[in-house]
Amino acid sequence: MIVELSHTITDGMVTYPGIPGPVIGTHLSREASREVYEPGTEFHMGMITLAANTGTYLDTPHHRYADGQDLSQVPLSKLADLPGLVVRAEGGARKVVLDEDLDVRGRAVLIQTGWDRHFGTDRYQREHPYLAPESAAWLAEQGAALVGIDSLNIDDTPPRGPRPAHSVLLQAGIPLVEHLTGLAALPDDGFRFHAAPPMVAGMGTFPVRAYAVVP
Repeated sequence: MIVELSHTITDGMVTYPGIPGPVIGTHLSREASREVYEPGTEFHMGMITLAANTGTYLDTPHHRYADGQDLSQVPLSKLADLPGLVVRAEGGARKVVLDEDLDVRGRAVLIQTGWDRHFGTDRYQREHPYLAPESAAWLAEQGAALVGIDSLNIDDTPPRGPRPAHSVLLQAGIPLVEHLTGLAALPDDGFRFHAAPPMVAGMGTFPVRAYAVVP
């Protein structure tokens, strides 16, 4: 079974406050293509302009650090076919503190807060759950392969505030996936996680089609 874990990208959608929504348009319409190809043959070529932090997206080390690996440099082994683990954190507390008895080494650790139910609303952008800085440091020390969350941000987001989870995890070379959805449909473990973006040189973030394969 394949489980979808991404939000749909739509024209003008708001992912994060202050970041412009995508503009989806057309480069070549079906009608115009009829002048290019033989009768009975037509194509549509779309265009999209979007900020890299749109929808469900991946953060690479280059997002935080100028000399960190960018989208073209992070190996697929860190983004695809990873053994997954879901941490259930729907208790209502904003700061998510992880159980340090968990076996996270080499795994995609996906934090389910349930906040994805507010995606697309003003509520999603305010007082969202986030990962405790001490838990981010512990994940880095334990060698997690990737960390994801179904919330606005893996860090708390006060204006001009620090971003400790981003800093410690990306410094350790651990990619992040934010704005996940559908984690409730996954078992706690025993699945494989995938979240690979295009190989774009010089960029640190990009939307992904995140999904899990459950035996």
